[in-house]
Amino acid sequence: MTGRSGRTVRDLRRGNRAEVLRRLYFDGPLSRFELGPATGLSSGSISNVVAELVADGLVEEAGSVDSDGGRPRTLLRVAPASGHMIGVDVGETRVRVELFDLALTELARSDRPLEHQRYDVETVVGHLRDGIAEVLATAGLAPEGLLGIGIGVPGIVARTPDRGAVVHGQTIGWDAVPLESLLRDTCDLPDTVPCFIDNGARTLGQAEMWFGAGRGAHSAVVVLLGSGVGACLVTEEAGSGRAVEGGHLTVRVRGRRCRCGALGCLEAYAGAEALIERWREQGGRPPEHADEERALTALLAAAHPPDSGTADPVALAVLEETAEYLGAGLSDLINLFQPERILIGGWAGLQLGSRFLSSVRRHARAYALRYPAERVSIELGRLGPDAVTVGAAVLPLADFFARGGRRAESAPEDRLPAWQTALEERAPR
Repeated sequence: MTGRSGRTVRDLRRGNRAEVLRRLYFDGPLSRFELGPATGLSSGSISNVVAELVADGLVEEAGSVDSDGGRPRTLLRVAPASGHMIGVDVGETRVRVELFDLALTELARSDRPLEHQRYDVETVVGHLRDGIAEVLATAGLAPEGLLGIGIGVPGIVARTPDRGAVVHGQTIGWDAVPLESLLRDTCDLPDTVPCFIDNGARTLGQAEMWFGAGRGAHSAVVVLLGSGVGACLVTEEAGSGRAVEGGHLTVRVRGRRCRCGALGCLEAYAGAEALIERWREQGGRPPEHADEERALTALLAAAHPPDSGTADPVALAVLEETAEYLGAGLSDLINLFQPERILIGGWAGLQLGSRFLSSVRRHARAYALRYPAERVSIELGRLGPDAVTVGAAVLPLADFFARGGRRAESAPEDRLPAWQTALEERAPR
């Protein structure tokens, strides 16, 4: 039956289940009495929905609280073991695969380095295949038990009807890589296990907005500062967020050559790869054969010696110049989108830390228009270096909640409507 709004009874039931699940997940444990005002549903609807969710094993009791003169009220929560998700970060130096339960407790992890064959498509797909198999085996979980797999990648992700998610990663040499279909062809995954592939900055933004420094904000820009620079914009219009190529804002006309091939991109100055290269060009001496993380650690130690020794003026100057470029780039985002918060995460952003952040704030406010600059806070993310994998795991979790806690079903075979079949049968041969 369909109402005037076009929503069927099934749609309403799914929406009620989704709302109860979300409230219990983010605000629980809650009693049935508390769920009513929290969801706007009647007590009868709450009773029916909770009974369904308990019968499905998605909701369980979590103790009780005293009521005003009556019987104690039973508290309810989402059952952590009732579902599992995999989150993947295809990063600059490794492919990290993590298995989570519904409470986002990490159950297993696989780290596979990207070294000489960095971003070789076959190598990355192999790491995905082996990492997924490893975490499932460690936890003793069959692939059929997954709610889905979320993967954060560098670049722009387009969705196509025939090949699924296709990655356009200009800075890493990926030209229309059909990552989803490659993964399906390589991994033994049931059709009922959906794959969600998105830009790594968006998965970071999803995690920070749900669980980290973005909670409660109506609008935010979440910046992923790693080897390069990415960003995720979250506004009421953008919903749960969309990736924006903030690293490729032009901050200097005819400037340094960026990995994307253009001149003067923010990433050519503020990404860890470019920052370390500029230090080396000006006489800095990163440890020989060090990866980017160790080289950045050496740069910070030179600029701010831990034993109160003499600071390297070259390292200090490179850091200050980098803070100015990053601040100038953020000022463009402030002027364009007027966000309530800007959050900086990623392994390099967190490693640069609060001391670097104070300079970034100063430069961002100097370059931005006064009105939006006075109304934005610029902070570090709170979820640490694993935020991309957590956010990637949230993609199938959000889909699961949107479906009211129903698992994905196999796609039905193509069937023609009855009228079309009848007309085709009457058509002359």
